[in-house]
Amino acid sequence: MAGIVSISRADIEGRRKKLRQRRQIKIIQGIWQTIAVSSLAGGLLWMATQPIWVLKTPKDLAISGNHLLSDEAIQSLLVLSYPQSLWRIEPHRLAESLEQQSTIAQATVSRRLFPPGLIVQINERVPVAMTQNYREQQNTDTGNNKASVGLLDATGVWIPLEKYTSLNPSLRLPSLKVVGSPEQYRPYWTQLYQALSQSSVNVMEIDFHDPTNLILKTELGNIHLGAPSSLLLEKIKVMAQMRHLPAKLNPNQIEYIDLKNPDLPLVQMNQKNNNLTP
Repeated sequence: MAGIVSISRADIEGRRKKLRQRRQIKIIQGIWQTIAVSSLAGGLLWMATQPIWVLKTPKDLAISGNHLLSDEAIQSLLVLSYPQSLWRIEPHRLAESLEQQSTIAQATVSRRLFPPGLIVQINERVPVAMTQNYREQQNTDTGNNKASVGLLDATGVWIPLEKYTSLNPSLRLPSLKVVGSPEQYRPYWTQLYQALSQSSVNVMEIDFHDPTNLILKTELGNIHLGAPSSLLLEKIKVMAQMRHLPAKLNPNQIEYIDLKNPDLPLVQMNQKNNNLTP
């Protein structure tokens, strides 16, 4: 009949043979792939168990990013025993343990294969001010309040002084001092410090004892800013505009400068008040 193609038995057998050959090739390829993967995994496992992949001494740590703390100080913060297999170490856990230290802001740790070791990158907390906080609890022996001394970084994180000095005995302490309760200055610290660090007036001490009156001890004398508010930056700008005040008035006669209202700065003299336009 027209349209019907005759397929011989030989053609059918030929196609079956080709299909069997294709299946056999796929099976052989699968076997070779399995052997290759197994050999590679076995080779890697063998390499990993060789003595070469071992941390032998702290010198196998490549430390970077530290400027205030020495390599030896960073090594002392890492809980590692030597010798130790490189593959038994969990780098992320070491990084987390470093970030729990008050002197470290951020840390990353990764393995280094050639030569075997660890790459440790850190970001230190740089002290910008010394703090003195008088605790509420009194010393039963003396009857005086205890003072807690520490360091502040630019973000307001408090660092125990003895922690930093134990790691770096030659640390140069900041000249700026902050007194008062951390609860008082923490919400304003970052904004305040950034503004003061850019000011042309030298500030030696920031007094947060009175939450209704922030006092700056400066080269111009004591400056009363009142309660910290949204006008804080404006008040500091007015303070900078008054930097030539000692040329107009005797600093010894100035009791304090009142900037509670930045639009109306006042100079409180030892004898009387005087209005002054900066």
